[in-house]
Amino acid sequence: MIKVIPDISTIYQMVNFLVLLFVLNLVLYKPIRKVLLDREAKIKGMQKGVKKASSDLVAGEEAYKDGLKSARTKGLKVKETFIDEASKEEKEILDKINKKAQANLAQIREQVAKETEQARKSLEGEVEVYARAIGEKILGRAC
Repeated sequence: MIKVIPDISTIYQMVNFLVLLFVLNLVLYKPIRKVLLDREAKIKGMQKGVKKASSDLVAGEEAYKDGLKSARTKGLKVKETFIDEASKEEKEILDKINKKAQANLAQIREQVAKETEQARKSLEGEVEVYARAIGEKILGRAC
């Protein structure tokens, strides 16, 4: 078996190792651990932000859909009221036109009746003359 006799160089090695460990911890390991912890915190913060933005987006989409649905409903109601008003106006206009046409028709009938009566009266006066002329032609004599 090999036996190692400890001497002073072993103590130097141990002290050197401890000093190196202390210096490396101060200069290298702590800053790296700090950077890693900061990065992890930043990533967690970003993940929270992503989750919040995602939930806000979903809420915004739902609000948009609800708003769109209510706007469509309101638009359809307004459209129906416009259609109802337009049909009422159309009916009123047609009623006015029909009344005016009926009045014009009655006036025209009255005028035709007057003209017929005038024609009858004027023809009644001339009937005797025409009857005499026809009778003369038929009988072939002149009076």
